[in-house]
Amino acid sequence: MMDRDRFPVDPWRLVETSYRLDDAGVTETIFAVANGYLGMRGNYAEGRFANEHGTFINGFHETFPIRHAEQAYGFAEVGQTIVNAPDAKVMRVYVDDEPLSLDVADVREYERVLDMRDGVLRRHMLWVTPSGKEVRIELERLVSFEEKHLAVLSVEVTVLNADAPVTVSCQLINRQDGEDVYGGMPPTTRRAAFDPRRTERLSERVLQPQEFWQDGQRSALSYRTTQSGMTLAVVADHLVETENEYTTRSLIEPDIAKNVFRVQARAGVPTRVTKLVSYHTSRGVPARELVDRCRRTLDRAQARGVDAVRAEQRAWLDAFWERSDVRIAGHDDLQQATRWCLFQLAQASARADGLGVPAKGMTGSGYSGHYFWDTEIYVLPFLAYTSPLWARNALRMRYLMLPAARRRAFQLNEAGALFPWRTINGEEASAYYAAGTAQYHINADICYALATYVRATGDQEFLFREGVDIAVETARLWATLGFWRSSNGGLDGEGETFHIHGVTGPDEYTTVVNDNLFTNVMARFNLRFAARTVREMAEIDGEVYRQMVERLALEPGEPESWERAAEAMHIPFSPALGIHPQDHVFLEREIWDLENTPPDKRPLLLHFHPLVIYRYQVLKQADVVLALFLQGNHFSDEDKLADFEYYDPLTTGDSTLSAVVQAILAAEVGYQDLALQYFRDAIFVDLADLHHNAADGVHVASAGGVWTALVSGFGGMRDHFGELSFDPRLPAEWPELSFVLHWHGTRLDVTVTKDRLTVRAGEGDPVAFSVRGVGYVVGPGEEVAVPLEGQGPVIPGRPSLRQLGEARREDGSLISASVPTVTSSIPIITGTVDVQHGADV
Repeated sequence: MMDRDRFPVDPWRLVETSYRLDDAGVTETIFAVANGYLGMRGNYAEGRFANEHGTFINGFHETFPIRHAEQAYGFAEVGQTIVNAPDAKVMRVYVDDEPLSLDVADVREYERVLDMRDGVLRRHMLWVTPSGKEVRIELERLVSFEEKHLAVLSVEVTVLNADAPVTVSCQLINRQDGEDVYGGMPPTTRRAAFDPRRTERLSERVLQPQEFWQDGQRSALSYRTTQSGMTLAVVADHLVETENEYTTRSLIEPDIAKNVFRVQARAGVPTRVTKLVSYHTSRGVPARELVDRCRRTLDRAQARGVDAVRAEQRAWLDAFWERSDVRIAGHDDLQQATRWCLFQLAQASARADGLGVPAKGMTGSGYSGHYFWDTEIYVLPFLAYTSPLWARNALRMRYLMLPAARRRAFQLNEAGALFPWRTINGEEASAYYAAGTAQYHINADICYALATYVRATGDQEFLFREGVDIAVETARLWATLGFWRSSNGGLDGEGETFHIHGVTGPDEYTTVVNDNLFTNVMARFNLRFAARTVREMAEIDGEVYRQMVERLALEPGEPESWERAAEAMHIPFSPALGIHPQDHVFLEREIWDLENTPPDKRPLLLHFHPLVIYRYQVLKQADVVLALFLQGNHFSDEDKLADFEYYDPLTTGDSTLSAVVQAILAAEVGYQDLALQYFRDAIFVDLADLHHNAADGVHVASAGGVWTALVSGFGGMRDHFGELSFDPRLPAEWPELSFVLHWHGTRLDVTVTKDRLTVRAGEGDPVAFSVRGVGYVVGPGEEVAVPLEGQGPVIPGRPSLRQLGEARREDGSLISASVPTVTSSIPIITGTVDVQHGADV
């Protein structure tokens, strides 16, 4: 899937052996460096030929009024978008006053490396100038995990075969409000006119200059955002190491700072310029205070020394890989891609420190820097089982959003809290309610993530102190959003079922429906979890329970009402087809024949009006299938197989969230070759730009899903009811799969081969687990090896619409598949339009 001449396989490094300007957007994304707070895209240090010059800070955003063509009560009113922070990456090199410009440079050697053990982006280049001077240039870029406000950049220039004047121009540039430093936008910044996944472009000035100054080799810029009132400061200091003579020049303006080093370079004598940069942001602290914080950050870094910063980065990552690595024996290409995905999860979440995990991390402006349900369903399981503190921080972000979520629920005439579908500051920012606010399932997704974290860690203190507020308030919303229906007139409460109408599930190609299966199943979990948590608190810690009751004004009968609604939750099922319909009327729609849909009409959202898509049985991403995974203990093996075989041919995979889930269920039900194919689609979605939008930033949720596909799909791990279990599905061509889990503080090293599963425990308490229904216990320092008879059922090929055969709906009508088509001939003066819809295939 990748050009392996240009990007050779290396288990620990992403290597590029030649550069191209036409795909700069993709390489800017995949070579980005970040730490969860600060991110720098992999832009060239020369400061030109970028798809998006990007430096992003988690949570640093501007607001703007959302303009609806037709306004209605309760629509989101204020949008939020991430702001492009001042760019500190520019370190431009001149030799004989000729700039290194990659579009025309005679480059004899080139290698760019993202080292995932060192946490450093490096670039080596041998440039031959028009006058024949051979110039070796070594660049490094590091965003510190240990010191989240710090980045270290350096360039070393050596003229190998002659003396020559060398200039290094280091800059800070406000690109949010300005053009390219040369006064124009290079061609590579031009983008397609329409893609709803891209960030908003603000026409008014965003960053209002505050304090700016230079002191020696230290430069400072600071700003306040026009509407949101957030503040930002960036300060850069410069260290020069050389035996050559040099002088310095500087320039400071509100939107640019330059520190220029003019070197009389002697042949073979290197000049190294190191740039230490600090960023600080706030929701209200004056910019001057942030400048002082930046200065203190730089002072600490200089006191420790740059070598110490690099050593700390390596030690931090050594610890990360020790507790997080997943190893695939015999497949270095997959190993490289797996580690790149895990590295992206660290870059997106490690130092979020109570902020959310944006859909693109800090690697691009796609989705406007918003937080979605991605964090809870796709990213948090990895965090909970490898770095629990990061998971707790992510959940605290949701806890801190509860006041805004309560206001939103009240606005929509519901009790409890309704979390925003997409947000940065806690307020709903989705302008399209059908595929935004209507996705009420985000409440249950957050509660599910809370339960996942508590199951993995046993962190009862967090659950009882803050987590319970999330559980109670989300349950309250379901209790009022849903309603009761009775089949026998309501006599003695028998025959009553609980329904949830007017919602959208994960599949955004079907919106505002009744009884979406995923929503109902997850709401049922949410209601049960809240009731169980409240009762456990009362039994375990009466005082904490009393405080919670007082804090949340919990009525005595609420937990019982939640349990009653959960038990009566309507779960759609079609006896005629033997499957679970995605919603109440899903099976009444016509089937979209994806097998005969032209490739140039994909993804559907970019080529068909939503109303066209909504009329068909066609999925953007797994919906029912995702419910089968998350709540698999409530579905039989036969249900899972039947549902997977029905929905898989209807799923476009237009969302990058889909392939990982399809891989997990395909492996479980027996389509093991197909599972591996979906896994490869997921693991290379950015590295090979499979969805043609990697330029907008890393698909962080897909990266998280890769871990889940490995551990839960092929490793067969589940934690239903808080019990650890395994039922592996190791691909036939993999000799071994090994991964690390942390269960209630005990490290577990799990290894799967074709005939054995081995669990080795570290220090801590004994851990009980089961393998295919048989229970085991592993003590600290012990190892348990369990023989395996095969890797589960094996079904060749993949499900197809042809398998429906003569299948009929409940009303007896025959199910058929078609593609919406339009053919027209329109003469210049008068004419007719011949339209053909839904031709049967």
